[in-house]
Amino acid sequence: MASGNLTWVSEFVFLGLSQTQELQLFLFLVFLLVYTTTLMGNLLIMVTVTFDSRLHTPMYFLLRNLAVLELCFSSVTAPKMLADFLSKKKTISYQGCMAQIFFFHFLGGAMVFFLSVMAYDRLVAISRPLHYVTIMSTQVCAGLVVASWVGGFIHSISQLALMLPLPFCASNILDNFYCDVPQVLRLACTDTSFLEFLIISNSGVLVLIWFLLLLVSYSAILVMLRSHSGQARRKAASTCTTHIVVVSMVFVPSIYLYARPFTSFSMDKAVSISQTVMTPMLNPMIYTLRNQEMQAAVKRLGRCRLSYRKE
Repeated sequence: MASGNLTWVSEFVFLGLSQTQELQLFLFLVFLLVYTTTLMGNLLIMVTVTFDSRLHTPMYFLLRNLAVLELCFSSVTAPKMLADFLSKKKTISYQGCMAQIFFFHFLGGAMVFFLSVMAYDRLVAISRPLHYVTIMSTQVCAGLVVASWVGGFIHSISQLALMLPLPFCASNILDNFYCDVPQVLRLACTDTSFLEFLIISNSGVLVLIWFLLLLVSYSAILVMLRSHSGQARRKAASTCTTHIVVVSMVFVPSIYLYARPFTSFSMDKAVSISQTVMTPMLNPMIYTLRNQEMQAAVKRLGRCRLSYRKE
């Protein structure tokens, strides 16, 4: 499609993680293992929480939704990345690129809001233990989950509304393995400095402030734990520590990528891999390895499956 002397971009080309064929095959095998582990780990949490009646509590209801988010979030970028490792030409259509940006920020935004819901859940459990089940009822939990998804949708739509009017008429080479706002914005053939400021304010600064507020919240929760008995305090402290680790793994890469000017740095791809591939895989491991109730529930599920096979 042409307008005057300008040829408008209809597709983008990814540079990916490597141009060496042998290394790409190795990376394909590594990330195929990582993505498979991500799928299996999050599906295990979803199935275990669903079928184990002892885990039908607000905390595990929320944990199951986090597993859904992690599974969906990793699936936005990983399948395309794996396919590109085996392809000579790594391209994505303009429409596909915009769709990837939408779902990436929709699910990523929902995860940011949802981690706040999980922090609120722990705050209620520690500060109001006798009223916890009443306050965090099924209806309230479902409402908070829906609110998180709606928040992610609004965030993503606002990002996309800023991106769609941009003209792309020069280079179509993306130095990345997926479409994201900073890389795509740099290819626009117009001045995007004000737009960059708006997006940094919308994503980067808000994520930074949100992260600091969550750290303050968890610090307050840990202070409250001083008044609890030894065993209960250790269990609650372990859960909160797990949440802090997960929050840090989600927020720190986002702060690095979005809370600064959109210039390219050598660490960008490594941080992007951490955000899109590694974190969704590690979170299920962190929750199951550090949680004795989850470990016991997984063992019960395994025993039930074995007994079912014998029958």
